[in-house]
Amino acid sequence: MAVSALQLAELALHGASFLCGVISASALTVTQGEFDGRCVLYGSTDKNGTAIVLSRASNISLCYFVSAISILIALYCFSVLLYGIYSCCMDEGRWDRTWLTMNLVVSAVILFFLLVSACILRVGMDSLCSSILRTKLVQNCQEAQRAPWFPQYNTARFYDNLYSAEAAAWVNFFFWCLLLALLLLQCRREAPFQLLQRNDPEWSSETEAIFGARPQRP
Repeated sequence: MAVSALQLAELALHGASFLCGVISASALTVTQGEFDGRCVLYGSTDKNGTAIVLSRASNISLCYFVSAISILIALYCFSVLLYGIYSCCMDEGRWDRTWLTMNLVVSAVILFFLLVSACILRVGMDSLCSSILRTKLVQNCQEAQRAPWFPQYNTARFYDNLYSAEAAAWVNFFFWCLLLALLLLQCRREAPFQLLQRNDPEWSSETEAIFGARPQRP
């Protein structure tokens, strides 16, 4: 099976990206479940005595958007991984230029949406934590996991889950930057031809065949 090291690296990165997408989507979904299906990104809190109150939550479509991006990327990576394994088993290790070009376009689109979703997670989490700290009931956002909430939510791991979702999104973005670089390198190696330069031996042989050999200087 003629499989290049670049192709094996691409398959490994697709597998890692699949895991990151699953982790990001599942962690955010679990956080929604902890708050009875509410999206706490960009949420606001108040205090009720010694309890933290979630006074405002974001539109649920915001969390659905981030989860959908992660799931779609994971499904795409899984499909590419299966296709790559099939190509290796069928001794079709050399991928044509059309496949590489299509992957380049898809990778650029995925990078854009990954950047958007990772920024939503980062800024949305910062906004929620800033609101929690303004209540002055906890010293940091992670302590809010152990603080009482009203109404009673299962908040034992909400900060850890949001942090995992954000970290997985940024790691996934890094993986896709590497994938894009590998695809560009492979496209360069698979270039169909290069223009001949005047100093190349082929240039001399081609010109001699058309115009005749140069007269030798004494």
